[in-house]
Amino acid sequence: MTTPGISRPHCDHTAAWALLVAHYEREGRAFDARDALAADPGRVDVFSQQAPHVFADFSKGLIDEHARSLLLELARECMLEKHRDAMFAGEAINVTEQRAVKHWLLRSPKGASSDPDAALVHETLDAMLDYAERVRADVAITDVVNIGIGGSDLGPQMAVTALGDDAIEGKRFHFVSNVDGHELAAVLRQVKPQSTLFLVASKTFTTIETMTNALSAKAWFESNGGTDIARHFAALTTNVAAAKAFGITTTFGFWDWVGGRYSVWSAIGLPIAIAIGAAGFREMLAGAHAMDRHFATEPLHANLPVRLGLLDVWYRNFHGFASRSIAPYHGALRRLPAYMQQLEMESNGKRVDAKGRALSIATSPVLWGEPGTNGQHAYFQMLHQGTDVVPVEFIAVKQARHELPGHHEQLLANAIAQAQALMQGKRDAGGHRDFTGNRPSTFFILERLDAASLGALIALHEHRVFVSGSIWGINSFDQWGVELGKVLAKDIAPRLASGDVAGLDASTAGLLRRLSPAG
Repeated sequence: MTTPGISRPHCDHTAAWALLVAHYEREGRAFDARDALAADPGRVDVFSQQAPHVFADFSKGLIDEHARSLLLELARECMLEKHRDAMFAGEAINVTEQRAVKHWLLRSPKGASSDPDAALVHETLDAMLDYAERVRADVAITDVVNIGIGGSDLGPQMAVTALGDDAIEGKRFHFVSNVDGHELAAVLRQVKPQSTLFLVASKTFTTIETMTNALSAKAWFESNGGTDIARHFAALTTNVAAAKAFGITTTFGFWDWVGGRYSVWSAIGLPIAIAIGAAGFREMLAGAHAMDRHFATEPLHANLPVRLGLLDVWYRNFHGFASRSIAPYHGALRRLPAYMQQLEMESNGKRVDAKGRALSIATSPVLWGEPGTNGQHAYFQMLHQGTDVVPVEFIAVKQARHELPGHHEQLLANAIAQAQALMQGKRDAGGHRDFTGNRPSTFFILERLDAASLGALIALHEHRVFVSGSIWGINSFDQWGVELGKVLAKDIAPRLASGDVAGLDASTAGLLRRLSPAG
């Protein structure tokens, strides 16, 4: 495996970038989506697109056709297509770790790829799904506790929550990630050793938070009469020896080309497979694969991940929008904003390019949000009348999975109305009831929330993050910023017990003295 032979330019030094700067100053800054829609109702068709399982409407966005054309030219000058093709060819585009980026291979159908890892991927998938079916059939197991953190928690938890309507009856799913013992203790109060399966999700089987929780779960299990570790614990890890030393004999591994935030498709997805079954998990993979093929083959102008990623660049680097709000109008998608935070901010929250050179342009925005309609009664005040303009992304599902009359109509009406209100605004001479309007939003629609559409939605956003990261010239697939605090915590932890503050800065020493039992 070699580093791809692509010498990509600093995109802010290209001709297209200079033209975008000029266009923004001349027309983009003052662009009004209300005027654009009034002048051309056909704008809705130009600035919307159907992709596999997902429809997106960004006609309320602060972008015109000339900016769209220049952004596409920027993508070409920045060699986005070559970078994308290198990823799908299995080249080591994760240049700081000299690794390929092949999460897409995890959802490629059997026989569809000639990649040398494809056979092993399907061998592992088949074994994992066979185990999931055995757990589903085991009526003695009533509770499944997933112990992981980051991508080993956020993806499975989000998906199991989202697909709750399709989940097996008679089993409850719990997720423990925080090293704060209150979280694990709260779960352990709800379960019994003889009816609980613990899944320990850590690629290296050394992640401090995960292993602290796993060891405490094991101690609880044994102290409450549990004797068969091999039956009640399984590991999602590549460190089979460490899992065996723990007492675990059932392990499912994955590969160094699977980043944590892209691992929901791997053995890390075992909780999802237990919840919705092997067939359901394969449907989720199929939905993602359909989006992979869309991203890999559609021309740039008709490629939804490309269009969204370029819009993100337009908003971040030209309009200067520093954050984006995610508003899923479906209660089952309540964990999606947290999942999206890791996906985008851990991928693109970088200040240097792929070669380690300091960037002169902004990168990842801050992502945040809550489900509608709850968010309307929390932070939408700021979205409508605050001093900062924050693009909002609405996610609606056309078909409800419940039969309660009137609820879904109110939910959808609120989603549509909020997007309308952000754009239209309202003038009031008194000031307090004045809404400036022209606040951008993107509206996503799923026909129904099922495994296939969720898979497509996740893959869409994975590729969108790839696009913006590629334009910024960064490596979206490492996460060195996660490490420093973890290293320092290893030094501070024993100091809390001893009260030793030698060599610490005054502020850190002061906090340690206040929090140390020895203080």
